[in-house]
Amino acid sequence: MTEHQITTAVLMGIAALGLLYLTMMTIVVALKGRPRGARAPAVLPPISVLKPLCGDEPHLYDNLKSYCTQDYPNFQVVFGVREAGDPAIAVVRRLIAEMPERDLALVIDGRVIGRNYKVSNLANMIGIAKHSLIIMADSDTRVAPDYLRAVATAFELKSVGAVTCLYRGTVGEGRASSLGALYLNDWYMSSVVLASTIGGLKPCFGQTMAIRRDVLDKVGGLDALKDHVADDYMLGELVKQAGHDIAIAPTMIDNVVCEADLATLFRHELRWARTLRAVRPLLYPLTLITDALPLSLIAFVASALAAEAGLLFLAAGILRVLHHSVVSWRFGGDAPYRPWLIPYRDLITMAVRLASLGGKGILWRGHRFTLKPSGQMMALD
Repeated sequence: MTEHQITTAVLMGIAALGLLYLTMMTIVVALKGRPRGARAPAVLPPISVLKPLCGDEPHLYDNLKSYCTQDYPNFQVVFGVREAGDPAIAVVRRLIAEMPERDLALVIDGRVIGRNYKVSNLANMIGIAKHSLIIMADSDTRVAPDYLRAVATAFELKSVGAVTCLYRGTVGEGRASSLGALYLNDWYMSSVVLASTIGGLKPCFGQTMAIRRDVLDKVGGLDALKDHVADDYMLGELVKQAGHDIAIAPTMIDNVVCEADLATLFRHELRWARTLRAVRPLLYPLTLITDALPLSLIAFVASALAAEAGLLFLAAGILRVLHHSVVSWRFGGDAPYRPWLIPYRDLITMAVRLASLGGKGILWRGHRFTLKPSGQMMALD
């Protein structure tokens, strides 16, 4: 590397350290005293929860059961699959048999309305949703018994058209799952807390997309999302364009991460990265600046192990461990504390970012797509 390139790497490393410190302190302040439970509103509106399913994922029974055992007076849970032979059906039927007092329903329908099969699944389910407040929640999430109360609380303001939840990655089993959970907590959710606190970001996450039915109709219904890979992002944008606010419910849910191996983890994260690049094309390349440890390592090696660059690398390592510790502390629950995985995690993160800059193709549920700049999907097979 030239002297100019080394200087650039050092400056990027310093900038990354500053951003990492700012993120860590924002998490400390923003989540301090954040309510762990929910104050029940005066009136608890009935809620329909839609759970799109595909396959018998690890921990699926426990994940789904957490939605069926809510401390809430009037709610319905609708499960949906696209194929009659889907193994998730057996799990749903077990829950229905175990809890006959609950309003649980199963929809099996292969109708496709667009390239996003999850949205097609939701569209097939929404027809039997009984209530005007609708929650769409991913299958790999697990919630506390007061989850519905927390979501209902966030709808108390009339200006709120949609509600979402912060979430933490928890580990299913295996090294790859631990690394996946660290990505969700140490980078993705940490960035969200920073952007929402300082930058006024109003996100919407697929882990919980709660919306009033009249607002959903106003923004074009699920048809408006049918070809978008980032259906949660698009829903949030449409709600804001319609003049409504997006609120974050006073609860944190668990996203149970189960990655079979490192190759599967890399493919998943590459799809997420290319999705982020598609919806935020100008801002996405700047995410490289968040990789404090790899950038400082590059500067250290490129400078022929110069003492100044070595101090930068040491500072990055210490600050990165502190950041991971703060995230595990503030996120609580089963957020993993695995500081020994940080070097592997951060190198994988940078590798994914670099790979995401070189293409538009994604692999999702066995199907290949390419992404338009708008985030719409075009099928390749």
